[in-house]
Amino acid sequence: MDHVEETEILAATQRYYVERPIFSHPVLQERLHKKDKISESIGDKLKQAFTCTPKKIRNIIYMFLPITKWLPAYRFKEYVLGDIVSGISTGVLQLPQGLAFAMLAAVPPVFGLYSSFYPVIMYCFFGTSRHISIGPFAVISLMIGGVAVRLVPDDIVIPGGVNATNSTEARDALRVKVAMSVTLLTGIIQFCLGVCRFGFVAIYLTEPLVRGFTTAAAVHVFTSMLKYLFGVKTKRYSGIFSVVYSTVAVLQNVKNLNVCSLGVGLMVFGLLLGGKEFNERFKEKLPAPIPLEFFAVVMGTGISAGFSLHESYNVDVVGTLPLGLLPPANPDTSLFHLVYVDAIAIAIVGFSVTISMAKTLANKHGYQVDGNQELIALGLCNSTGSLFQTFAISCSLSRSLVQEGTGGKTQLAGCLASLMILLVILATGFLFESLPQTIWLTTFVSSLFLGLDYGLITAVIIALMTVIYRTQSPSYIVLGQLPDTDVYIDIDAYEEVKEVPGIKIFQINAPIYYANSDLYSSALKRKTGVNPAFILGARRKAMKKYAKEVGNANMANATVVKVDAEVDAEDGTKPEEEEDEIKYPPIVTKSTLPEELQRFMPPGDNVHTIILDFTQVNFMDSVGVKTLAGIVKEYGDVGIYVYLAGCSAQVVSDLTQNQFFENPALLDLLFHSIHDAVLGSQVREALAEQEATAAPPQEDSEPNATPEA
Repeated sequence: MDHVEETEILAATQRYYVERPIFSHPVLQERLHKKDKISESIGDKLKQAFTCTPKKIRNIIYMFLPITKWLPAYRFKEYVLGDIVSGISTGVLQLPQGLAFAMLAAVPPVFGLYSSFYPVIMYCFFGTSRHISIGPFAVISLMIGGVAVRLVPDDIVIPGGVNATNSTEARDALRVKVAMSVTLLTGIIQFCLGVCRFGFVAIYLTEPLVRGFTTAAAVHVFTSMLKYLFGVKTKRYSGIFSVVYSTVAVLQNVKNLNVCSLGVGLMVFGLLLGGKEFNERFKEKLPAPIPLEFFAVVMGTGISAGFSLHESYNVDVVGTLPLGLLPPANPDTSLFHLVYVDAIAIAIVGFSVTISMAKTLANKHGYQVDGNQELIALGLCNSTGSLFQTFAISCSLSRSLVQEGTGGKTQLAGCLASLMILLVILATGFLFESLPQTIWLTTFVSSLFLGLDYGLITAVIIALMTVIYRTQSPSYIVLGQLPDTDVYIDIDAYEEVKEVPGIKIFQINAPIYYANSDLYSSALKRKTGVNPAFILGARRKAMKKYAKEVGNANMANATVVKVDAEVDAEDGTKPEEEEDEIKYPPIVTKSTLPEELQRFMPPGDNVHTIILDFTQVNFMDSVGVKTLAGIVKEYGDVGIYVYLAGCSAQVVSDLTQNQFFENPALLDLLFHSIHDAVLGSQVREALAEQEATAAPPQEDSEPNATPEA
C-alpha cells in the first residue's frame, strides 16, 4: 500500500465528536462578551492626519513623484542595456504612429510628434507603471478628431476671402485650437479625479468592456483611413453611423482611385505582414523584433521621393514638417462648454486603457500600480502638454508591448524613445515630408486581429446594468475558533475567539466577480497578513545574507535564481503528457530552504494553510474564478495550501464550468465546512511531520534506492 492510499484511508477514517449546546443566537451571545473598542476622537484623528514627520513627508513624495523611489534604486548594469534597446525599438514605432494618429485627430502630422515628446517626459516623473508607453493612441486620437471635425467641418467657410491653400491652413489651425481645448479639459478632469481618489473606478472597467471598445474603435480607424489607401477625396464623418457613411463614401468614389497610392499601400502592407510572420517564426533566435514599421517608413519615403509620386502621380504625402518646437500657447477655454462631454469620455477611456495595460504588465513583473496616481499623471501630461499644443494622449497598447517585450525595465526607455522623436522634430523632420499617407493604414492592422465582439456603447450599458444589479460593498473578516467547538466567528469582535495555529480563515460576504475580484485578492493578503510576494522577498534576502556570511557570492546568485525559477517558470504550470497519462504539477511547492537558512528568515506566524470561507459566496464569474486560481497558485508557490470551505452547489458549478478543476487534484481543496478544512489541514501537517522525523535509510542500502514514503 503506497503513501497516497494510506493518507486517503487515514483521512477517511478520522472522526471528530463535539459536545455543545445548540447555539441559537441569544444563547451564543450569552457566552460571548464584546471587546471594548476605544474610538479616537475627531480631534485626535485630525491631529494624526496633519502631523508632519519625515517618514510621512517621504511617503508623500514617493506617492506623487514615483521617480524618486525607483530611480535611486536603478540597477545600472542590469537595466541599462534593456532600456536602451527598448527605447530605440519603441521610438522607431512611435514615429510613424505619432504622424498617423495626428491625422486621426484631424490636425497636421507634426502635432503627433509634439504629442509623442512632452507627455512621455512628464509621465516618467509622475507615472507608476514601469513598462507602458505613453503618447498618441488611435482610440483617443479618433475621439479628438471627431470633436474637431464636428466643430470645424471640412466645408467650413473661413471669412476673409482666402484661397484654397490658406483656407486649409486656417481650418487646420482652428482644429488645433479645438484639440488643445479638449486636451486641457481632459487633463483637468483626470487630475481632479485622481486627487479625489477616483482610481477605484478602474474596477468597473472590465476587460471585455475595454477590449470591446478597442475593437469598435479599430473598425472606425480602419474605415476612416480607407480613403488614404485608395487615394480618393471624401468628406470626413463623425457621430452615429460614421463608419457606414465613411465606407459608402469611399466605395462611391472608388472609380477615382489612385492606382499608384494603392500600390504603395499594398506593398507596405505586404512588408508588414511578411515581417510580422518572420518575427513570430524566429522570435527565439532574434535578440529583438525587427522594427518593421521603421523600414516601412523608410521604404515608403524613399519610393515617394525617388519617383516624385506627389508631383507625377498626385499621391498624397505628409507634407511640410516644420523643424523646431513651438512656443507655449494658452488653449481657448471659451470652447469648454462645447466639448465638456467629449472631454469626460476621453478622460475615462484614456484612463481605462492605461490602467488596464499597466495592471497587466505590473502583474506580470510583480509590482503594483496606483490607479489614483495614474489619473494624476495622465492629467498632468494632458493639461501641461496642451500648453505646448499636444492633443490628448494615453497608453498605446502596441507600443507598450514592444517596450516591455524588448527588455524595457523602467520609464527611462520611454524617455529615450521621446528623445528620438525630439531629434526628428529638431533636425530630421524634413526627411519624412515625402512619406505617402497610405502608409497610415498599416499602423492599425494589428488592432483588427484582437478577436473581440462588442462595442463601447453595448459594453458600457451591460456593465452598468450588471453593476447596478449585483454590486454591493463586501466585508472581509478573519475568522477564529470558539475553543472546543466547531464554531468560527469574527476574531476581532469577541475575546474568546482564537486563531487556529498555522491557519488563517478568511471570509467574504459577497459573490466574487469582476467588480470585486481584485479587491478580494488584495484584502486576503492585507487582512491575513500573509503576502506571498513578501515571503519570496524574505527568502531571497535570507539566501543573500547566508551567502554573504559564508563568503560565497556565487551561491547567492545561484540560490536566488533557484527561488525565482520555482516561482516564475511558466513551463512548470503546464501539464505533461506521458504514456497517455496527463501529469499535472503539484499544487503546492514546499520551500527548499535548508535548515541553516531558517535563522535568517524574519519571525512570522508559520502559516501553512489559508481557508477561504465560501459559505456566503453565491456565485462566481470567469474573472472571479481566474482570480481564485491565481490565489491558489500564488500561495502554493510559497508552500501554503489554500482550502475552500462551504462552497454551494452553484459555486462548484461555476468553478467547474470555468475549468478551475482542470487539474483533478484541485478537488481535494474543497471541504464541506470550515471545521472539516481545519481538521484536514491538521491531519496533513501531522502526517508531514511524521514523515520528516522518520528514520533515515540504513547505511548498507543501495545508493540509488528511494526510501518509502
